[in-house]
Amino acid sequence: MAEGHGDAKGATAHTAADGGHKAPFPPFQKETFASQLVSLTIAFVALYLIVSKIILPRVGGVIEERQKTIEGDLAAAQKLKGESDDALKAYEAELAQARSRAQAIGAETREKLNAAAEAERKTLEQRLAAKIADAEKTISATRTAAMGNVRGIASEAAAAIVQQLAGIQPDSKALDSAVNASIKG
Repeated sequence: MAEGHGDAKGATAHTAADGGHKAPFPPFQKETFASQLVSLTIAFVALYLIVSKIILPRVGGVIEERQKTIEGDLAAAQKLKGESDDALKAYEAELAQARSRAQAIGAETREKLNAAAEAERKTLEQRLAAKIADAEKTISATRTAAMGNVRGIASEAAAAIVQQLAGIQPDSKALDSAVNASIKG
């Protein structure tokens, strides 16, 4: 192992200084400190220029574009919200108007139907009253005829009974007055 890489003394040559002491960390060596500061300054200036001239304008442009897009979207959303609120108000107003029209139509129809039903009821009552009057006349005429028949039948029956029992023909006036008195009650 030592043959391919040299002797052990050569292996420690780059980690130890002449005289056997360890060398300081290379960035902290006094001999290279000034050149390292110059390199750092050049790198910092180059990085600053790249960031300030190329990266920051692009990032700023992207941020500005995003901000404009967001503001535009918010404005559009606000506009659409206003339009939808207006449409909702118009819809509610139209719905209320339609309800009131429907109620008015319903009330008008109800009134028409009530008036038609009332007229039909009056017509029916008049027809029924006429039929009842005709029926009462018919009943009265039938009763009068029946009562006339009852008187005649009662007179004939009484005359037949008196003739059978007494053997004489009764007087028609006396017989009629007796039948009338008996019917009246």
